[in-house]
Amino acid sequence: MVKEGDIVPGNSHFDTTKGHIEFRKATAVDCTIDEAFDTTLEHPFKGNLDLEKLEKVYQEHPKDKISMCIVTVTCNSSGGQPVSLQNMKDVYELSQKYSIPVMYDSARFSENAYFIKLREEAYKDWTIKEIVAEMYKYADYATMSSKKDGLVNMGGFIGFKDEETYRQACTFNIMFEGFVTYGGMAGRDMAALAVGLDESTEFDYLETRIKQVEYLGEKLREYGVPIQYPIGGHAIFVDANKILPNVPQEEFRAQTLGVELYIEGGIRGVEIGAILADRDPVTRENRFPKLELLRLAIPRRVYTNNHMDYIAAALKNVYDRRHEIQRGVEITWEAPIMRHFTVELEKL
Repeated sequence: MVKEGDIVPGNSHFDTTKGHIEFRKATAVDCTIDEAFDTTLEHPFKGNLDLEKLEKVYQEHPKDKISMCIVTVTCNSSGGQPVSLQNMKDVYELSQKYSIPVMYDSARFSENAYFIKLREEAYKDWTIKEIVAEMYKYADYATMSSKKDGLVNMGGFIGFKDEETYRQACTFNIMFEGFVTYGGMAGRDMAALAVGLDESTEFDYLETRIKQVEYLGEKLREYGVPIQYPIGGHAIFVDANKILPNVPQEEFRAQTLGVELYIEGGIRGVEIGAILADRDPVTRENRFPKLELLRLAIPRRVYTNNHMDYIAAALKNVYDRRHEIQRGVEITWEAPIMRHFTVELEKL
């Protein structure tokens, strides 16, 4: 669906999604609300799309050059922040007005539904499953990396309302993955996914999981460590710009913070910052996003709160010596696209 020269608007595209768009020589346009970029602000739905920004994209480009609008639920790159159901409806209605299809990036759809239930008054008495069913009325396509809210080790799926696009996708699926009904997945994995999708849309499971992430976030708040608020569903996003302002921007603050935390406590976070933002496909200059975040993603059903205490203590130790960290890292080798997966770095 994405061709050279196309425009693909959305809410802070997931890193690999953006990589695929740019690999096809198309342009991803971030239409996230401005509130998402102020980590201190308590806003219930920082994953929302700004409708004015989105309509501006629709007005300024020919319809046949806009492949789709991608709504990522929850929005990982802005701090695991949810999208409101009202925003999903509004985006879909606006997109229909311009005949642009809407696609959901659904990796954490059930966590998004949990936040809708807690934060959107109209849905407080709905079950998670009812909210999920309502969410998907406002999408034409959906992708799902099931390792997240699908509760499985590997796999995923794509969904379509449009049969013609489905038929075209089937051709590629058979060529590169396997037959239509199983693709690259083993039968046991599909059975596990069916159970996982059911379990992950139960309120009690979601509450237990998200409360553990919240527990870590509150510990860090006690220690004064700056993070993205409100606390997200699957991870804590630590604000590296606020912790390491003395490290030059071009020396990758969030990555530097990740290195320091690993040395301190053996804790592996992931940089959501300038290394992940990659180089501009045309100028090949580094891109510096508004946020430099270190993501501490919490695997589901793995850790206890004692582990959370340990993580918080280790990060506090790094925070307490933040003024001693004056230099960051430099790249010694990088791949031409999606470099953050395999980049090699040297401490300065």
